[in-house]
Amino acid sequence: MLLSIGVLVAAGLGYVVFSDEFGRPERPAQFDVPPPSIFYPPVRDPHRAEFAVCTGPISANCIVDGDTFWFESAKIRIADIDAPEISEPNCPAERRAGEAAKRRLLELMNDGSFSLAAGWRDEDRFGRKLRVVSRDDRSLGEMLVKEGLARNWDGPRLTWCN
Repeated sequence: MLLSIGVLVAAGLGYVVFSDEFGRPERPAQFDVPPPSIFYPPVRDPHRAEFAVCTGPISANCIVDGDTFWFESAKIRIADIDAPEISEPNCPAERRAGEAAKRRLLELMNDGSFSLAAGWRDEDRFGRKLRVVSRDDRSLGEMLVKEGLARNWDGPRLTWCN
């Protein structure tokens, strides 16, 4: 009996001395946490270009109308708005409104850097990229809507004529 108590005491003493839980300094926390990775915050409004009005066969960084433009060889349709038509207007008033929307979009696009976010679809039926264009987390399309030069996109286009 005394021998078995001695064996138990020796085993317990050995556990305390040689165990990681007792008698040794704690492992530094740096080994328990993965090494820190380098964090690069997302670039706000990473795109910038000098835009002109599209004319002729070359379409590079230019404005087509109030809701369509070319940027870096991609034709982009602003996904969150509908602007008056210029190419096939239903009346002279729609053409005038479309020209005003085009001029204002040109000003907005040349006013600084911007972001492009994919819409609920990547492309429309004409192969244009559908993107929401924003600056400082404000939609440029929504700016056009507030100025009365476009309307929120909610389906097939309606007439801009009275």
